[in-house]
Amino acid sequence: MVASSQPMISIITPCYNEEGNVERCAAEVKEVFESQLLDYDYEHIFCDNSSIDGTVEVLRHIAATDPHVKVIVNSRNVGPFRNIANGMRNVSGDLVVPMVPADVQDPPVVIPQMVRLLTPDLDVVYGIRGKRKEALPLRVGRRFYYGVLKLSGGTTPPANAGEFMLVRRHLIESINAAGGSYPYIRGMVAQTNPRFATVTYPWGERTVGKSRNSIPDLFDQALNGIISTARTPIRWALLLGMLLSVVGIVTAIVNLVLFLTGQTGAEQGVPTLIVATFFFGGLQLFFLGLIGEYVVSIHASVRPEPPMYDRERINFGKPSDHPPAVG
Repeated sequence: MVASSQPMISIITPCYNEEGNVERCAAEVKEVFESQLLDYDYEHIFCDNSSIDGTVEVLRHIAATDPHVKVIVNSRNVGPFRNIANGMRNVSGDLVVPMVPADVQDPPVVIPQMVRLLTPDLDVVYGIRGKRKEALPLRVGRRFYYGVLKLSGGTTPPANAGEFMLVRRHLIESINAAGGSYPYIRGMVAQTNPRFATVTYPWGERTVGKSRNSIPDLFDQALNGIISTARTPIRWALLLGMLLSVVGIVTAIVNLVLFLTGQTGAEQGVPTLIVATFFFGGLQLFFLGLIGEYVVSIHASVRPEPPMYDRERINFGKPSDHPPAVG
């Protein structure tokens, strides 16, 4: 591609088994730039997470006819966040959209609104998902999660914001430098304490194929968001443990005094003992699980898995011009 003097916007689309969606996604992004963003050049980076359907073949065809489209094919599936992070390490634009999903539920037509709002004194324009066309339990679950994250002291983006946002390059470089074995992109953006604006839009309904994000995947991502951005839960565990220890000691002393003075029988304390055993046992297991999540996160950073590598790169420069993929 011939170098352009126009400012460039880099758009990242992570995908896994999206052969029915990637062509439409590329076409919608192209239409936006050719009709509304004529003053900007762009690159559209598709990061394929080792798809097992025909996604890569479709992407090869698109890239062969459109030099704006670039493709990275991962050697293995590393999950959506690591996949986006790999794309972020390969951008060359002045501005970056970390995720335009292949199913375009976050629509590319919102990008021009973001560009207009990104004045020189702002770093980020968040896309805020307004009407969400999804099941009620998922909507309730998301609200509950973000409430817990906020109470946990985690640094959070605006409510209902995801990775669909317009970000300045220096902020992306800051996040890339931080690294991490399991990056929580929206949380890391919020941790930079950016000056920001928001754009609210209707979150579309997926029309082709099924989402690859299962309930266990969402739960894993939610835990990662809390563990990677919040330190309060582990301190809550310590404080609550100390308070319950004091309560337990006081209760034991009171029961001992009552027993020695003959005011209660041993058999009368059995229900209390059973309830206390299950209560404190469950609480201990919960705290052990919480501490275990932090330990797993630390272990993943200290002893990471063998790195993923780029199995194929299309429409990029020489391999030496780009950082190696990890994940």
